[in-house]
Amino acid sequence: MNINKKLFLSAGLLLAVTFGFSQTKEELQAEKAELQAEANKFQSEADAIQKQIDALPGWRIGAFGTIGGSLSEFNEWYGQGTPNNSSGNIGITFNAFANKIEDKYFWRNSLTTNLAWVKLDDKDNPNDSDDFESTTDVFNISSLYGRNITKTLAVSGLAEYRTTLLDNFNDPGYLDLGVGLTWTPIENLIVVAHPINYNFVFADDDTIFESSLGAKIVADYTRQIGAIHFKTNLSAFQSYESSDLSNITWTNSFSYKLWKMIGVGFDFGLRSNKQEALDYSINTLGNTTETFDSVDNKLQSYYTVGLTYAF
Repeated sequence: MNINKKLFLSAGLLLAVTFGFSQTKEELQAEKAELQAEANKFQSEADAIQKQIDALPGWRIGAFGTIGGSLSEFNEWYGQGTPNNSSGNIGITFNAFANKIEDKYFWRNSLTTNLAWVKLDDKDNPNDSDDFESTTDVFNISSLYGRNITKTLAVSGLAEYRTTLLDNFNDPGYLDLGVGLTWTPIENLIVVAHPINYNFVFADDDTIFESSLGAKIVADYTRQIGAIHFKTNLSAFQSYESSDLSNITWTNSFSYKLWKMIGVGFDFGLRSNKQEALDYSINTLGNTTETFDSVDNKLQSYYTVGLTYAF
């Protein structure tokens, strides 16, 4: 009987502890749900206040970027053509903006840069380079000033400069100066149409690169939604003198914050520029008889995937 009583008491105690733990867990879950509901309520109120702050006149400043890279080393890895090598690639993208928005005017400034390096050191070839060589090299800075005609339309002036930083700085370099109209149909979307724009081109070879008068079209959409940052920018110049002197560049940046300021990001860009295609064919490939009519103006592109840091 004593043994049975002990077993009975032990089983009862076990059930009581289990029941008590179950009750405690359910209570904690209910308390968590209540706190989460309160937190969501306060977050919604905070987001609403932030929208009111964003709508006020003054400066809006922000930045985010992407860092991607990999390093590897092989020793006696005979299954590949270069069994002894060390290789790596590094990519950095940085986007920043500083916009002053007032009731009667605006002044929008932006910076986009994308830099990448790669190396392949063949340890069996003493003549090859073991340095990181630049591969992607993009630099763009712009400043747009406008005086409002209506709530969504403004008379504007734009200055935009594009070049490379690591190799051939300002060779070529493009400076657009123009006036026209800026349309802002929705928040964060800017569409610039400047029928009077001069495209200054700076280059050592002035037989290929020429400055000209034309029209400038820019469309930019930059936004942050919670943990997501993204920016897309289309910049096009249509020369009035010749389509050979026209160019178009489309860049995109996307990042998603995972933890604190760290996240993952993806950047890609496309460009069409016949002057650059002809310069590459003649001065890099040595096709000295190439002309604008015969050159193969292939679509230029790049992309970077990696970790991001939101500033």
